[in-house]
This record gives sequence, C-alpha cells and structure tokens, in this order.
Amino acid sequence: MTEHLLKILIVGDGNVGKSSFVNRYVNGQFNKTYKMTVGVDFSVKLLHWSNKEKVRLQLWDVAGQERFISMTRIYYKGALGCVVMFDVTCSSSFLSCREWKQDLDNKAMLPNGDPVPCILLANKCDLAQRVVSADSIDRFSKANGFVTWMETSVKENKNVGEAMRRLVQEILSVKSSLDSIQPGPQDSITPQLDCQLDSQCSNSRGAGCC
Repeated sequence: MTEHLLKILIVGDGNVGKSSFVNRYVNGQFNKTYKMTVGVDFSVKLLHWSNKEKVRLQLWDVAGQERFISMTRIYYKGALGCVVMFDVTCSSSFLSCREWKQDLDNKAMLPNGDPVPCILLANKCDLAQRVVSADSIDRFSKANGFVTWMETSVKENKNVGEAMRRLVQEILSVKSSLDSIQPGPQDSITPQLDCQLDSQCSNSRGAGCC
C-alpha cells in the first residue's frame, strides 16, 4: 500500500469560512460560532484513495490577515496544493483572491518550478444575498491559472468533499508526472517532501490557536 503525504494550504480573507470548511471536511461538523484563526491552524485527514493508495492530507488553514505578514513563506514551504476561498456575499473577499493567488505563486512552487495546483472555492452559496456572479468567477478562475472553481456551502455540506477530491486528484496527477521524471529512489521528491513536512509539523503545532 502506497501512502502519499500531501500538504494543502487553505487561504483567503478572514470570515469567508476556511476554518468551517476544514472542520466540515475533517470532522463532518458545522459550527455556527465564528472563531478567528491566529497564525495557522493544522488538521490531518486520511483518505483511502484506492485499493493500493492512501492519501494523508495535511491541511494548513492560514489566517486571513497573514497575507500581509512575511511569515506566510514558512507556512507555504513544501505545499503541493492550495484552496483559495472567498465569500460570494462579499465582493472584497473575491477581489482579494488575486493577491492570495499571486502570493502563493511567489512563495510556493513544485520541485520543477511550476505553480502548485490550486482550486478556487466560492463559499456561502446557500445565502440569497450573493454579489459575485458565476460568470465573473469563471473568467477570473481561467485567467489566473486555477485548476477549476466550485460553489460551496459549508453549512449545507455542498461540494466540500467534491472540491477536495478534485484537488487531490490534480495533485496526485502532477506528482505522478514529477516522480516519473525522477524515477530513482534517491531522486524521488516524495521522501524529501515527507521529511520536510514532518519537520514542519513538529515546528508548527503551536503556531495556530483556533
């Protein structure tokens, strides 16, 4: 049984639903009370991907204000995928997605220099007072190099698991092509990343408080 260790970032402005998204995905729960993340929060989920593969996800929920702080470079190191999230009822959170994506591309890249796979999530689609149209999201997603985009509702559990499956699928596809370029066990990126991420895990547990 092959096990893949994937570090995935969850980024976006504050109060768009990132922590609720992670909690719903990892624990199957929705918490109505909002608690602001400070620094970075860290969760793990194990997926039985196929008969021969398991996927261990490290989900790094980065606080909304962290885009303005140089610490994000440390959080982003070794990431193999990213979720950029905004709130469809808040146009400023949508406009910020361009900066989050640029920040990600500047601070995290794959071993071959390509940008890490990234999915755009339009959260709170259950609310009537949406101000961001599907057309504008679609154009923005294509223009800024996202794998795809989806509407999500953490409250109603809409597209939470589906979005993560799509992102993991893309990461594994990219990872497979990178591993085939460097087939030798001493050259494979996987052990290096696993080691790198393990050291980050032990150092980061105290970084977030929520």
